[in-house]
Amino acid sequence: MVEFRLPANSRPRPGRVWPAPQAGARVKRFHVYRWNPEDGDNPRVDVFPIDLDHSGAMVLDALVKIKNEIDPTLTFRRSCREGICGSCAMNIDGTNTLACLKPIDSIKGDVRIYPLNHQPVIKDLVVDLSHLYAQYRLIKPWLQADTPPPPDGERLQSTEERARIDGYWECILCFCCTSGCPSWWWNGDRYLGPAVLLQAYRWIVDSRDEATEQRLDDLNDSFRLYRCHTIMNCTETCPKGLNPGKAIALIKQAVAQRAFF
Repeated sequence: MVEFRLPANSRPRPGRVWPAPQAGARVKRFHVYRWNPEDGDNPRVDVFPIDLDHSGAMVLDALVKIKNEIDPTLTFRRSCREGICGSCAMNIDGTNTLACLKPIDSIKGDVRIYPLNHQPVIKDLVVDLSHLYAQYRLIKPWLQADTPPPPDGERLQSTEERARIDGYWECILCFCCTSGCPSWWWNGDRYLGPAVLLQAYRWIVDSRDEATEQRLDDLNDSFRLYRCHTIMNCTETCPKGLNPGKAIALIKQAVAQRAFF
């Protein structure tokens, strides 16, 4: 897997090392990327020694402890704490993942925490996802059907039809995969990236959707779709265990065959 790549203009300097807990504590050091655009300083990495006996089991628990008890200026996103919302996506120990799902004990040695790869940093661990959401809007991620629904019920699917979207609807748009994709780093202005393309396939394969041909036409572009070079960082880093690389390959196959699934 490609190693962590710092955000643009973000080569951090050594920062503050906070005092360690009392002697005898089970201490682990957390190296956390810090940058505040309002203070005019370069990015830095602060070191926070944490007593694991007085912290939760996940990296997000340690970050909350740091913010609540040590440095309230530390800035990061979080919400559900259950791997559902995708808010706490960041680079931990060299891999993009969700802080709420990353056990501290799974990391050997010190814990190093940075923002998602190759995203503009707003402050500390918070990145600007505006461009990624704009790309998401391009695929029209909603059911499109001209046929009216049944007057007395829902649009039904067979068990087999419903199973076709398994592995795709579970995407939570944390963008760990896209942020870890070198093809997106190089062509992110036009290449849609693995998260958005996986979401696109979720609608292409949905039996209730009637815009399959238009969706394939919209994706049939040398940059939007075909800048994928099957590096597979996306699949390796997905915290939900999904396979964006497979979804992209299936879209390419569908475009080539103009087949309905």
